[in-house]
Amino acid sequence: MSAHVEAETHPGSILSGRRIKLAIPRGVRLQIPDDDFFAFCRANPELRLERTEDGVVEIMTPTSGGTGAKNARLTSRLVLWADADGEGIAFDSSTGFHLPGGATRSPDASWVRRDRWNTLTEKEREEQFAPLCPDFVIELRSRSDKSKRLHLLKQKMPSYLAQGARLGWLIDPITGRVEIHRPGRPVEVLDRPATLSGEDVLPGFTLDLKGILFD
Repeated sequence: MSAHVEAETHPGSILSGRRIKLAIPRGVRLQIPDDDFFAFCRANPELRLERTEDGVVEIMTPTSGGTGAKNARLTSRLVLWADADGEGIAFDSSTGFHLPGGATRSPDASWVRRDRWNTLTEKEREEQFAPLCPDFVIELRSRSDKSKRLHLLKQKMPSYLAQGARLGWLIDPITGRVEIHRPGRPVEVLDRPATLSGEDVLPGFTLDLKGILFD
């Protein structure tokens, strides 16, 4: 099985002006320099792309309708709270963050304190991936996330914490479990909780998990 990348040909070449598809065999890594990754993502808006610290591009598979609905509920509940609270800004899964360690990640939902966001220039906010790690991140497992993908999701959480996140939730509707990640503390695993608390990172925020973790 292979993935395909479609790209513009180089001006002046015999194929100038045409788009070609390149097959990337499974196991072959696509690496793109940091400066070019934003342009690569802009040229492929239909894809959800991330990039590791080593420059390896990871292509996320589209989610099912059920997972998309769960993600929409999750994000909308965070956005409604954040807008009313005013202390920070909530983001959906289409937002990329350039983390201090060099990776570019797009959490399923995230939140950044407004004072941190306001330190960025207009260019950093609007014309590139924001160069910071969110204070709060959520990753939502989908049914298309097989065991290897789940392992990668679990690896992301401590990476977020090491680069500035103060709270992270890994929500798994398949098992009904939620992992709560906090800096310097063991991972807490909850079995089918009805709600989650934003604790002292998002004081006053409570996420109702109905329609996300259970029906």
